[in-house]
Amino acid sequence: MDVNSLVDMANQIGEFFDSMPDHEEALDGIANHIHKYWAPRMRTPILEALDDPELSAKLHPIVVKALTKHREVLTPAVAA
Repeated sequence: MDVNSLVDMANQIGEFFDSMPDHEEALDGIANHIHKYWAPRMRTPILEALDDPELSAKLHPIVVKALTKHREVLTPAVAA
């Protein structure tokens, strides 16, 4: 899947959760949604986008915070 499409999808999720009054709950909600509904092949490139200045600049700030806070949990396990 195209990483720009993933950025758009993540931003839509972020915009939904950004309206929550509890900021930490919103961060957790974004991460939980991505973990639950995104396949590992989708999570890997969105996490890699955090390390790309051009792509990370396109991410909603709350998405950046959520992905950064929950990066370890969202990172797919490497097959042995």
